[in-house]
Amino acid sequence: MRENELVDLLIKKGYRISAAESCTGGMFASHIVNVPNASKVFDMSFVTYSNESKIELLGVSSKTIEKVGVVSEEVAREMAEGVMKKSGANVGVGITGIAGPTGATKTKPIGMVCFGICINGVTKTYTNIFSGDRTSVREQSTEFAINTIIKLIKEN
Repeated sequence: MRENELVDLLIKKGYRISAAESCTGGMFASHIVNVPNASKVFDMSFVTYSNESKIELLGVSSKTIEKVGVVSEEVAREMAEGVMKKSGANVGVGITGIAGPTGATKTKPIGMVCFGICINGVTKTYTNIFSGDRTSVREQSTEFAINTIIKLIKEN
């Protein structure tokens, strides 16, 4: 994974990053804090596994969850924007999905993960379907988030 590159890039830009994770359960934050100097850029992380914690801690709208479901780009967006508001960071990431082996529906299969990435107030959302076991889905989700944040920062 490219977490060293992400931390270096955040340091160069003078950015701070915060995370709101559901299905990854803190894996994204763990990868960032494994990097020396992460304390220069990493502000905070929430593992908001329940709908209630997403609503209470991040300000995710219960109406959004009711309307489109917790595994959705809309909720991922609200998670990313909510963690940025709480932390004052330049970069916020929200990750919500179905790591499996249970939890799938007809329209939301195992491995479906939604991402919200907000950089300086501009949010982009993504949905991917990853394959493999629970750990593999979480690892692929973390890697996707890191790679996408690097790409988006470099584009700005």
